[in-house]
Amino acid sequence: MPARRPSGYAAGMGRHQGMADAGRDEVRTRVLGAWDAFLAQAERVDLDRPSRLPGWRAHEICVHLGCWDDHTAMADLIASARTGATGSPPDPDAVNARVTAAHAGASRAEVLDALRRNREATARYLAEEPVELDTAPTVSVVGRVPLLSVVLGQAYELAVHGLDLVSCGAEPPPAEVLQSGLAALTDVTGALATSCGITGGVTLATPDGGWSFDADPEGWRVHAVPGGAHEGPAVEASAQLLLEAASGRINPVPAVAKRQLKVHEVTGLLALAPIVQKVPGIPGGPILQLAARTMGGAGGVLGRLFRKG
Repeated sequence: MPARRPSGYAAGMGRHQGMADAGRDEVRTRVLGAWDAFLAQAERVDLDRPSRLPGWRAHEICVHLGCWDDHTAMADLIASARTGATGSPPDPDAVNARVTAAHAGASRAEVLDALRRNREATARYLAEEPVELDTAPTVSVVGRVPLLSVVLGQAYELAVHGLDLVSCGAEPPPAEVLQSGLAALTDVTGALATSCGITGGVTLATPDGGWSFDADPEGWRVHAVPGGAHEGPAVEASAQLLLEAASGRINPVPAVAKRQLKVHEVTGLLALAPIVQKVPGIPGGPILQLAARTMGGAGGVLGRLFRKG
């Protein structure tokens, strides 16, 4: 097994790279914890139950998160990082449609095995692949992003889909999984801000703690923040509400009207709008759209999230 990279490695190279600065152990704990929580939900839920996602049962949610012979997302990301991250980002809607159609008849056992294979592929990467790949760019659904940020991004997707499974009768994801989802959302947004040459940042604040990033064209830092704490541009709500607003699962406008979601220093949030124009699929797009509406701006140019996936 390669030696553990010390905290601050990316900074030591003259460039901060978000959660990669903390090293693999932090990312491993968060992403594998999210996998374990999602697997526990999937093992207990009726996969034929319809979900809140139009046209998708628990079966489709789980199938598209699995590793199949014709869908090896982790291996594809590693290969992209090794070969210079060339090519165009995949269309997540098209990929999801293809995978769910191809495995529509998969049995419960086959679906659960596919989920376990994807978790195992992630664990193998974190245990066996050279640490130099962590900060190498890879082609993801939101563009060229460092590989470790994309790996951590699984925690965001698993947290959101764990909330989706609640509509199928599953227990809610644990609080630490929701926090890991917010950490992943913060990290990817910081990476994209840097790639767009933006100087700025935002805090995702919850009563139980949150995450912030600050970025400039040379890199980005990600920090955990205490419960209820925020300085500068921030979006404040429960962790569940932040994830559901960021993923487009709910319309954030009524939550703002009820004071369940608060936006602080809207002009600072609007500094991030070029990210969404460049990457329409960015997580958090609905929150930036809300900021544009608040300022009376042209919210129509701001994008969507992953839709179902």
